[in-house]
Amino acid sequence: MTEGWRQFRRVWAEYHFAPQKYRELDGERVLVRGRFIGRRKASEPAEGPTRSNAARLFHIRDGKVTRLVLYAEADSALADLGLKEWRCRRRTAKASAPPRDAGLAK
Repeated sequence: MTEGWRQFRRVWAEYHFAPQKYRELDGERVLVRGRFIGRRKASEPAEGPTRSNAARLFHIRDGKVTRLVLYAEADSALADLGLKEWRCRRRTAKASAPPRDAGLAK
């Protein structure tokens, strides 16, 4: 899996996930909606900047991410989880967010 990510990331000058909304599903799962934002390296065929509406599902136990599910389309996450909409609670100062990039290597 690591090698697959390395190959994928080689064509990008910039590529990251920008969280927009957080939804705590239960005591061990947090669903995060956001955008994948990327710009290809100059040596790669260009189609312009990439932006996609995506989601990540974090499984958390004892304060650590134990599983991470990536969704290229946010609506797919809702369908998989049997949810109809992005009902989200406002984050408070006490709430902690999942890791920004979950330690994925470039």
